Amino acid sequence: CTSEDILSPVASYAVPELGTNFVRKMLADTKPSTFAELVKISGLSHGTDVWLNNAEALVLGKTQFGKIDFKEVIGCRDDIMVYLMYQGLEPAMAFKIMEFVRKGKPSKDKATWEDLKKYMRERNVPEWYIWSCEQIKYMFPKAHATAYVLSAMRIAWFKLNKPILFYSAYFTIRANQFDPVVMTSGANAIRNKINDIQKDPDSKNKDLDLLSDLEVALEMTKRGLKFKMVDIEKSEAKQFVIDGDSLIMPFASIDKLGENAANLIVEERNKRPFSSKKDAKVRGKINNTVFDTM
Repeated sequence: CTSEDILSPVASYAVPELGTNFVRKMLADTKPSTFAELVKISGLSHGTDVWLNNAEALVLGKTQFGKIDFKEVIGCRDDIMVYLMYQGLEPAMAFKIMEFVRKGKPSKDKATWEDLKKYMRERNVPEWYIWSCEQIKYMFPKAHATAYVLSAMRIAWFKLNKPILFYSAYFTIRANQFDPVVMTSGANAIRNKINDIQKDPDSKNKDLDLLSDLEVALEMTKRGLKFKMVDIEKSEAKQFVIDGDSLIMPFASIDKLGENAANLIVEERNKRPFSSKKDAKVRGKINNTVFDTM
């Protein structure tokens, strides 16, 4: 697994509105190698006009300032105050500028910003840094970003070292759409389904939700793990049950079988084992369509 493979699902968990592809590109562009750089990415991805229209262009060398090292760009609001103090600014002024910038005021109170820019230039703050501050509309606090990354590192450890636990938790908590037949048929079937959805211009939102989950399912199967079909005796309502190197699909993964109906099946099974298919249908109150699918 690359760092993008390991961290993008984790990062998108912390920043769901951005999505995995956005964060994956961000990781590919920055190539983080330290904990501090991951904290910076968390700050960048939560801010407004901190990465897009700002640090991204600096890192990729798309501004008049040339390429700026990723370690130097602004990630969190605290970075501004610390950086300016190292540049020789008085702590009180460094704090004032940080607060002014992180609230997005340079674009609103231009007169004050001109005075602050003059003050920074007199103390040799680089032009690219002043320009970057000028773009910012909102910034994330470093303590909050650090908390996200600490959580992310724990999850990433499980993904690398205890993958079956990671995928069980991921599909139980995060996944919304399932295709039990495809998912239990192996990597080739999953890849073919992904290609079909991507090529279909009429794909619906349901299909696009399934696409994201199939991509993680493909990753899981390529790592030597498997899915097993729904089991009337072992499946849980919504939880993906671990069975060796496999995950048993839950009842809720069956199309048109809702969570309440899935819970009822499990409740009835826990009272006493089902004696036949008909017994399961009657006690579980399974409708004909779902029963035929099962």
